[in-house]
Amino acid sequence: MRASKRLATAVVGAALLIGCVSGPAVSQGSGTGADTGAAARAESRVLVFSKTGGFRHDSIPDGIAAVKELGAAHGFAVDATEDAGAFTARNLDRYDAVVFLSTTGDVLNEAQQGAFERYIRRGGGYVGVHAAADTEYDWAFYGGLAGAYFQSHPAIQPATVDVEDRGHPATSGLERAWNRTDEWYNYRSNPRERAHVLASLDESSYTGGTMNGDHPIAWCQEYQGGRAFYTGGGHTKESYAEPAFRQHLLGGIRWVTGEAQADCRPENGYQSLFDGTTESLSAWRQAGPGSFELSDDGTLTSSGGLGMLWYADSGFGSYSLKLDWKMASASGDDNSGVFVGFPASDDPWSAVNNGYEIQIDATDVPERTTGSVYSFQSADIKKRDRALNPPGEWNTYEIRVEGERLRIWLNGVKINDFTNTDPVRSLRDGHIGIQNHGAEDRVSFRDIRIKELPARTAASAAPSPGD
Repeated sequence: MRASKRLATAVVGAALLIGCVSGPAVSQGSGTGADTGAAARAESRVLVFSKTGGFRHDSIPDGIAAVKELGAAHGFAVDATEDAGAFTARNLDRYDAVVFLSTTGDVLNEAQQGAFERYIRRGGGYVGVHAAADTEYDWAFYGGLAGAYFQSHPAIQPATVDVEDRGHPATSGLERAWNRTDEWYNYRSNPRERAHVLASLDESSYTGGTMNGDHPIAWCQEYQGGRAFYTGGGHTKESYAEPAFRQHLLGGIRWVTGEAQADCRPENGYQSLFDGTTESLSAWRQAGPGSFELSDDGTLTSSGGLGMLWYADSGFGSYSLKLDWKMASASGDDNSGVFVGFPASDDPWSAVNNGYEIQIDATDVPERTTGSVYSFQSADIKKRDRALNPPGEWNTYEIRVEGERLRIWLNGVKINDFTNTDPVRSLRDGHIGIQNHGAEDRVSFRDIRIKELPARTAASAAPSPGD
């Protein structure tokens, strides 16, 4: 099949170094910066498949029209078919993703199923919409790909969707509480352990939910070599005229085709340190000049500096820290970072001199650019560039500390593995913080969460999902 297109950010290694190793990261205005234009890319192509062997939704024509309109507006070609004969190796090889749009029942024969399985294993993309979960109950591969099978549904009614992950392009434009009307499916199993849940239903907001308060309604996953996104919305014709739902669907398509990156590993057991509310900021303190501005959508944006907002309620020893961030400038020259492993102090330079910074700015030399342990170790630049979303789009870091070992994932891709050997510093206990660098540097953060891990030495840290 055609290779997925990734928007890479080129980093210039010969940029001028300004400042010393002990200082905070410094923006490199004299460098050539990130190449956010990137090389010209081939147009993505998407196949919409809407064959039904059972109930047929009258919204299917509206859904096809919506995907075609999204494709025309966002640079991907769209073909639509109800002919299962399209599922051959040669034909599927033309497409970056296949959208199962409210398919129902048995829609593919054994040979066609085999062709689709091979397509996914070679890196193909799957988007399941609504009744895609009411499809191919006897095909185990498809059940795993879709994530869960349909069980039942109550009457069409309004409900509140709790958006759990706003770093993914399918949900990044949504409020935490998304109120909308649709036909809300109950599923035979909960996909949370296998897939990454993006949004779930608040069962107290409507009648007829049967999943005991944990009711995923949209999720994504890497599956046997390919990418899969499913949304339970899309029963009604009105869904496909709804701007928020259209953006939700577009984000899922962009992720499965590789046009946007996100962390779709299962995520369980994290506690929130900052959830977008003023109340959650009570545990944080500003060190040094500048500040962070809290917007109505729960985003913190840096203002002025050099300073740092740090979590003062407690330090951490062995943990996985996740947070979403984005840069504002088109060049990627927005200096900021995430600090870990520093002692409690209202002096931001204490974090610089005693902890480690994971850099965000995309325009400096390798050991001082996105994904680096600042001034100590560069990220794997090729992996980093493939995983990095451009300025203006959200990215997700996982920063995992176990003993003196520090590992960094960008949008689900491991890009750095660093071990502290400096006797003056230690990662075994310390605080975490986010940097506000200067008036010209605007970086936004949201959804900061942490999961404490069993204490391990760097040598004994066992591989975890995503390694």
